[in-house]
Amino acid sequence: MSSIASTSSAWEWLVTDAETAARRLLGATIVRELDGERLSARIVEVEAYDQEDPASHTFRGPTPRNAAMFLAAGHAYVYLSYGIHHCLNVVAGVAGHGSGVLIRAVEPVDGLETMLARRGTPRKQVTNGPGKVCQALGIDLALTGHPLEQPPLRLIRGPEPADDEIVTTTRIGLTKGADTPRRFYLAGHPDVSRR
Repeated sequence: MSSIASTSSAWEWLVTDAETAARRLLGATIVRELDGERLSARIVEVEAYDQEDPASHTFRGPTPRNAAMFLAAGHAYVYLSYGIHHCLNVVAGVAGHGSGVLIRAVEPVDGLETMLARRGTPRKQVTNGPGKVCQALGIDLALTGHPLEQPPLRLIRGPEPADDEIVTTTRIGLTKGADTPRRFYLAGHPDVSRR
């Protein structure tokens, strides 16, 4: 578990509750090195989850599937949704407390042509959903538990948007915790997912 010690001080900005971490992640950049190419994208939509939340994978405690979400802030937690779509979460909070932020949508910055080819869709649909983000950036279960200061998947803090640039709503596609306002996105951004 050396990665926990190595990332704790680098990720102080994410050692907080899931909602605060989620808001801080808006504007951050994901950098993916894939087949010798640099792909990057700016985070524009997120959802917060933690172990007190009945909608969270960590609600019933650690399992082999969700173990990465109990690591220290600054790790990746990747899971397979409905056996089809990979979804990326950034672990937040302190080690041992299951907390993370689902990356729902991103704005492509570098490598758009590759992302379009990987997705096989028009530009407006390339990264406007959590499964689309992972397909476009080539993120899969092999990256769960990965420390996000190291290649091939890195997270770079960006300028945080002002409060009036952030929209807060309920999360998408949930049956439990559906009324909790833990989804955050950049107002008016074209890459935000649709309900």
